[in-house]
Amino acid sequence: MKQNVNKKINELNIQNYQPNIIAVSKTFPLENIKPLIEYGHLHYGENKVQEALEKWSRIKKLKPEIQLHLIGKLQTNKVKIAVSLFDFIHSVDSVKLAKKIASEQIKQKKKLKLFLQVNIGKESQKNGILIEDVNKLLDECSSLNLNVLGLMCLPPIDLPARNYFSQIKDKNFELKLKFLSIGMSNDYMDAIEFKSNFLRIGTKIFGKRN
Repeated sequence: MKQNVNKKINELNIQNYQPNIIAVSKTFPLENIKPLIEYGHLHYGENKVQEALEKWSRIKKLKPEIQLHLIGKLQTNKVKIAVSLFDFIHSVDSVKLAKKIASEQIKQKKKLKLFLQVNIGKESQKNGILIEDVNKLLDECSSLNLNVLGLMCLPPIDLPARNYFSQIKDKNFELKLKFLSIGMSNDYMDAIEFKSNFLRIGTKIFGKRN
């Protein structure tokens, strides 16, 4: 559970540093998540807009302090719902998507916290922009008055994550962005060493998915 994850983080004895743990609740029913909500945890991650809408709409009204993170691919035709429901989007990967989010934020009078997703391993099966294209996308987001906190990446699963975390941290620093969204259940200890601000942890908290 979350206590075990926090214990491992605290064992590193990193002064003045406490990453936010996003409990990745995708595919898990609400009854599995309720104990963590009652415990007082605030950050939750979902991959799909429709699943999140069905699962979190009522809870978010009852507990507006909960912070909901979209960590999966966002299609432009789902932006309206995503802006109304989520507080963070970690998967902005195109100018088209950025423009759609900006337009919808104006309509809904709401401003989300965003991360640009980088395809750090240049893997054809993964979403995200190439690291060499990040500057251009960030410039476009700035012109749209979007609130970009930093970069997000998913390293290749079969290679050491540290090299990729190092690259993404250096790029984040170069761009003068303050936050990093890196680290999952299999590599979060490495991500902590690179001062990740948001750890996306699912199986370490909820167990294996069916």
